[in-house]
Amino acid sequence: MTEFILEPGQIEMESMRIIRAGLKRPWLDQEYPVVERLIHTSGDPSLEQVIAIHPQAISCGLEALKKGATVITDVEMVRAGIAKEKLKLLGGSVECHLNDPEIAQQAKEWGITRSMTAFRLHPERLQGAIVAIGNAPTALLEVLRLAEQAETRPALIIGIPVGFVGAKESKDLLWERQDIPSITVLGTRGGSPLAATVVNALIYTALREG
Repeated sequence: MTEFILEPGQIEMESMRIIRAGLKRPWLDQEYPVVERLIHTSGDPSLEQVIAIHPQAISCGLEALKKGATVITDVEMVRAGIAKEKLKLLGGSVECHLNDPEIAQQAKEWGITRSMTAFRLHPERLQGAIVAIGNAPTALLEVLRLAEQAETRPALIIGIPVGFVGAKESKDLLWERQDIPSITVLGTRGGSPLAATVVNALIYTALREG
């Protein structure tokens, strides 16, 4: 009969040991927490090959968090997965405007998605924020459009929408924008749990560093 590790801390330590031992790319020390958490959350070691981290992404994300930056998400599922109490210790909070009362009607009038509308109606919230997108490629496209102006440019974009219509293409556009610090998973894979886990990796790193 197989013997299972039952102690939670031991399970996590062993998971991280296995993940670290299997890594094939030469990551920087500051990138390991993000890479390891993405693989841990997905359960997929092959994900390493499509993780893309901008050279300034980690430092810009940590700096923003230590200053109490707001994290803005495209959907409630990303918001739900973020360690909000830990973020609060840094002076930050999480926002998602997708279900604000005016969004549905305005999206219908403009002929665009609700997730896109949520960002378009609150552009002032983006400056210096961390944007975490795990579901909607259209939201990522809107954030990239708004980020062309300094007054609506986030400190970091975590863009990991999932799917077969626009997800890969929107992430390719994000990665082409090397003027904006970003973290993404190229291709069709992604999702809310991955976007949230990147935010959490940064939160916990910021708390450790103080």
